[in-house]
Amino acid sequence: MAKKAVSISSALAKTQDGGVQITLTIPFELVSVEREKALTEYAKNIEVPGFRKGKAPLEKVRERVPAGSLIEHTLSHILPKALAEIINKEKIRPAIYPKFELIKAEEGEAWQVRAVTCEVPQVNLGDYKQSLLLRSKKASIWIPGKDEKPKERSKEEKEQEIIHVLLESVKVEIPKLLIDEEVNARLSNLLEKIERLGLTLDGYLASVGKTTDSLRAEYEINAKNTIALDLILTTIAREEKIDIKETEVDAAIAAASAEPKVAERLNTPEQRRLIRGVLARRTALDSLSALL
Repeated sequence: MAKKAVSISSALAKTQDGGVQITLTIPFELVSVEREKALTEYAKNIEVPGFRKGKAPLEKVRERVPAGSLIEHTLSHILPKALAEIINKEKIRPAIYPKFELIKAEEGEAWQVRAVTCEVPQVNLGDYKQSLLLRSKKASIWIPGKDEKPKERSKEEKEQEIIHVLLESVKVEIPKLLIDEEVNARLSNLLEKIERLGLTLDGYLASVGKTTDSLRAEYEINAKNTIALDLILTTIAREEKIDIKETEVDAAIAAASAEPKVAERLNTPEQRRLIRGVLARRTALDSLSALL
């Protein structure tokens, strides 16, 4: 009689702001099979006294592998495929790669892992062009003798006005997880800069008159606005069918990299995709200047 297929069960929970939690329950039978595969991989590089390299029994190899490393390696055999199946089945559009939390990993019992991510936020553009036109008309109203004639705005001032109107009028809810991810990245960059200058975080905060809490709060606002603006401009670029040509990407890479090695790093499929997105958002923003 054929063996019954061992399957992973899952429980899905979503938060109102787009957060997603997937709890996976992995039968121990599957854990055992994948753990043996992981140990076989470890055995190729681990030296065990009395045995040739790669020839030691798996029980001996296991004695030399830290328990945490073995669990992590075993799960790396299981989670990517299991998660991909659930994401496809539930039609989830993850904005970031999930973070995993081990809930349970007892010998002889099913293991449990929680995957935490968030979905790409939905953008409701509404009548953003009308909002821009109304703002433009309001700014251009001038009553001779009463008001000072408004000055011609610079390109930068127009851009800031467009950004302000878009963030104010377009509806998009940013998941907290996405904001935290961006804030943590910015704080890490700041800490690196501070260390390179030979300063301490406390010294830096004192020099700018901020606390860790006020700095994080400021970064949260900035991160939320940055993410929202990127999503809004990406949606506008898609709706307006803005097409960035390969030659434009080539030109951007050439402009950004005087060194051949830098150009090589930028000229990968993933980097070209990111650059194309930046150029599309910039084109979308430039196209809105005509409305002001």
